[in-house]
Amino acid sequence: MKYDPSGFRRMDAATLDTALQDARRHTLALFDALAAAGYDRPAQLPCLPILNPPLWELGHVAWFAEWFVLREARGTRPGDACGPSLLAHGDALFDSNTVGHDARWTLDLPSPDALGTYCRDVLEAIRERLAHTPGDDTALYPYRLALAHEDMHGEALLYTMQTLGVAAPLSFPAKAPAAGEIAFIGGDFLRGGEQSSGFVFDNERPATHCHVAPFTIDAGLVTNEDFLRFVHADGYNRPQYWSEEGRAWLAQTGRRAPRYWRRHEDGDWDEVHFGRGLALDADAPVRHVSLYEAQAYCSWAGRRLPLEEEWEFAACAGEPGFRWGQLWEWTASPFLPYPGFSADRYREYSAPWFGTRQTLRGASFATPPRLRSPRFRNFYTPERDDIFAGFRTCAIG
Repeated sequence: MKYDPSGFRRMDAATLDTALQDARRHTLALFDALAAAGYDRPAQLPCLPILNPPLWELGHVAWFAEWFVLREARGTRPGDACGPSLLAHGDALFDSNTVGHDARWTLDLPSPDALGTYCRDVLEAIRERLAHTPGDDTALYPYRLALAHEDMHGEALLYTMQTLGVAAPLSFPAKAPAAGEIAFIGGDFLRGGEQSSGFVFDNERPATHCHVAPFTIDAGLVTNEDFLRFVHADGYNRPQYWSEEGRAWLAQTGRRAPRYWRRHEDGDWDEVHFGRGLALDADAPVRHVSLYEAQAYCSWAGRRLPLEEEWEFAACAGEPGFRWGQLWEWTASPFLPYPGFSADRYREYSAPWFGTRQTLRGASFATPPRLRSPRFRNFYTPERDDIFAGFRTCAIG
């Protein structure tokens, strides 16, 4: 996996200007695709814990950028920003800290056209300010934060499109799988990387020297063909492979295969991808699997999930055979703070979720290249199988 080691984290003002425009075009294109499918108003889609109304998402990404850049917020509490929003009642509508998830379906939101105007006005004001902003990390911090936030919400909108069966206005080329294993002798490395300059997420700090014992890890992700063997071995019906939480999840969901797999009467399988049923690609990595499914597969296969520090060690080692970036990857590590953690200006980014989420590493086909980094820590609850997630395994012992 080739990646820009700095990406958005060390973008200068001119590159940030281009990237912010690109992110907004992407957001609007995804919203337009959802609107064309009839999901432009909250009342038109189900109130599910894994979704936000696309109209609310549209207003929220612009509001967030306005809050931190134009209103120069030093935190996320009411009163931490300077002056009012450009949008009447903007704080009451789009502050995710004060507007509960389910309430987003019942708000009196502005029309799509009005929010489109708000998005344009915020972006143009940000670009004007950016043109006169010093090029140091402190001054560029809120712009980089706003860009990363919008890129993350862009991927979340694609999760929404997958959940609702809406065709994506993008193409995602398949990549050949990586076969075999790679043995690492382990050793000391700087977890979190060099952090003296650029943008760093708070959950990556502080950088710490970490020792990793020798380990052997898959070069690539577990494929559909691999996982199909687990399904055919009746793995979903064999409780010895499942954790107690995994068995409870199975009982609740009735799952007997990955979320978007469908079996035909002739025994063949297909997979639903943005509303289209496609023949199951044996070589593609298995996706839309929960942590529980990944753990059960490992138990069946006599393997284990990698620790997140093993994953980071492997991704940063320069080993060309280690392939990542097709899907987010479940790890064996709960999402916990590094020793010495302190919350950043965006206080709710990490701290509220420690101990309740599992860490994923890597990136997905839907992650903008500028956001990809072997240091990035993603995190979701174990049951989430709507996200673009898969996994790889390690040898035991």
